[in-house]
Amino acid sequence: MNMQDKVAVVTGAASGIGKEIAKTYFDHGAKVAIADLNLEAAQAVAREFDPTGERALAVAMDVTNEEQVDAGIAQVADRFGGIDVLVSNAGIQIVAPVDEFKFSDWKKMLAIHLDGAFLTTRACLKRMYAQGRGGSVIYMGSVHSKEASVLKAPYVAAKHGLVGLAKVVAKEGAKHGVRANVICPGFVRTPLVDKQIPEQAKELGISEEDVVKKVMLKETVDGEFTTVEDVAHTALFLATFPSNALTGQSIVVSHGWFMQ
Repeated sequence: MNMQDKVAVVTGAASGIGKEIAKTYFDHGAKVAIADLNLEAAQAVAREFDPTGERALAVAMDVTNEEQVDAGIAQVADRFGGIDVLVSNAGIQIVAPVDEFKFSDWKKMLAIHLDGAFLTTRACLKRMYAQGRGGSVIYMGSVHSKEASVLKAPYVAAKHGLVGLAKVVAKEGAKHGVRANVICPGFVRTPLVDKQIPEQAKELGISEEDVVKKVMLKETVDGEFTTVEDVAHTALFLATFPSNALTGQSIVVSHGWFMQ
C-alpha cells in the first residue's frame, strides 16, 4: 500500500491512535502533519518520525477553532504542496448519565468530535478539489457509531453523526475523486480508555476488572482489546484504496463486538 509523497493530516496525532496512524503513513512514504492541541507533544512526535523535518510537520490545532483549523491546513498545504488525506481523529471522552450530564460538557464533546470533523473537512476539501488529484477523508468513529452504551450520550450522538457526515462528503466529493469513510474501532487501550475504566467502575458500582471484562469486552469474540495497529492498518487501507468503489462506508474494527 504505497503512500509515497502523499500528504496526510492527522488530528490528535501526538498520541494514541492518531500517532500510530501518522507513523504508519510515514513509514509507507507519506508526508505527515501531526496536528494536535498540544504543540510541544506534536513537535516531539514529528522529530521522532523525521529529525530532518522534511516529511513530518507539527501543527498546533484546536479543531474547534475555525481560524486555527484553516490556518493549520493552509500551513500544511503550503509546506508540502497540497492535501491528499485527512484523518479526523481528535476526540475526548466524558462519562455521566444523561440526567446528570452538564450542558457545557455536552457542547464540549460535540464541538470536538463533530465541529472539529466539519472544520477540518471543509478546509481540506477546498484544497483537494482545487488540486484535482482526489483525496481520502477518514473519520474516527467507534462501535458507538453503531451501538449505544450507558453514560456516553454525547459521544454516541457524535459518533453516529460522523457516519452521516461521511455519507454526504462521499456524495459531494465523488466528482472530485474524493472518498470519505469512517473507521469504527472497539475499545482500544489508550489513555482515553484507561481514564474511563475507573470512572465507569464508580458510576456502575462494579470493579475495574468487571468494567473491562463485562462491559468493554463482553461482546467481543475473544475478550481482546482492539489495538492501535489494527486501526492504523485500516486507515492505511482506506487512504490507499484506488477508486470510488469504497466510499461512504463505516468499517468496524472491534474483534467482533459489532457485526454488520
